[in-house]
This record gives sequence, C-alpha cells and structure tokens, in this order.
Amino acid sequence: MFKFRSTPSDEEVQVNIKSIDAGHHQVTYKGIKAIRCPFDYVIYQMIISEVKPDLVIEIGTRFGGGALYIADLMDSLGNGEVHAIDIVDNINPLVKQHKRINFFLDGWLNYDINLTKKFKKILVIEDASHMYKDTMGALNKFYDIVSKDSYFIVEDGIINELGLEKKYNGGPLKAIREFLPVHPEYIVDRKWCDMFGKNATFNVNGYLKKII
Repeated sequence: MFKFRSTPSDEEVQVNIKSIDAGHHQVTYKGIKAIRCPFDYVIYQMIISEVKPDLVIEIGTRFGGGALYIADLMDSLGNGEVHAIDIVDNINPLVKQHKRINFFLDGWLNYDINLTKKFKKILVIEDASHMYKDTMGALNKFYDIVSKDSYFIVEDGIINELGLEKKYNGGPLKAIREFLPVHPEYIVDRKWCDMFGKNATFNVNGYLKKII
C-alpha cells in the first residue's frame, strides 16, 4: 500500500496578500459566489451579533453570496432585513428566495433613503466599484442613516496594497482619508481592523464605527 510521507517542503507555509486575494475569488457560501476575504466573514458575523442591526444595506451585491450569508446571520438572531443594491442582476436565484433580502437593481444613486426610516438600527456596507468617486459618493449619501454604535463598513481598501491604487483613482482609502476629518462622529475601529494583525483585513481602515 502506498504511504504518503511528508517532506519539509510539504510543511512549508507560504501565504501573502496576493495568495489570499487569489483565494478569496474562489470563496462560496452555500455554493454561491461570495467574494470576500475569510477574515472579514468572521468579523462580519461578530459585528452583526454585537450590533444586532434590523437593516443591513449592502451596496454591491454581485452574485449574492454575501447578502445570503448576512441574511442567514439575521435568521439566527430572529430579526432583520437586507437591502441588496447593484446595477446588474447577476444574483443567484437561490438568493432571491430568501425572505429577509430585498433587491434594488437601479444602483445606490437611485436608492430611496426614505425606505430606511422605519428601521432603528442600521448598518451599511460599501462594496461597489471601489472607485474613489463612487466610494466617496456612497459615504456622503448613507453616512447619516447609520445608527450610533453601528458601522459603515468600507470594503477593499486592500487594493492599495495590491498595487491597484491608480487604477481606482485612490480607491476606498482615499475616500476614507477625506471623509473622516469632516465626520468626527465616525472612528476607525481598530478592534476589527487589527484583529488578525495590523489591518489584516481586505477592509483596510474600513470598519468605521459611528460613536455620536
């Protein structure tokens, strides 16, 4: 019988930002594409458990695996609704069956803020184009509806570390750098950004907590 024998090379650990980036494109939830860093999936469930939002707005839903994950977390809490926003309908049909998810496919610019008035605890996730202009626009549109002690999560500041800052005209981090000085009601929550190491997250400086 063949017996596998490990060698020192088999035991070598090789991991870096690029390998994690390649892997995160393969992440699925219940078989549905859910393109987020696994570190951030762990953080998301901790934040949702702590905040217990009754509305999560996800700007940039794509295939819907992430929205489904959040909706299932809300199921476990027995409360809450997801507003999944995008500009194209690539959403898996299974996601559309979830009772807690409502879909808005005219983009965040056309989303009616008045729809949020009936909710008491709101959390917002910005995960759209990652372009500086779009991230800044979404921050400016949605910042005021986020509830005190909840979060505005700005995804994918990691693009700078991947050398893509110019492609995205500064991207999410440029938007965050400009947003925070004029919005003292928000802080970067280092509890989440640094949980696995200094900014060991794809949402670099992106866990913005509303403290006022």
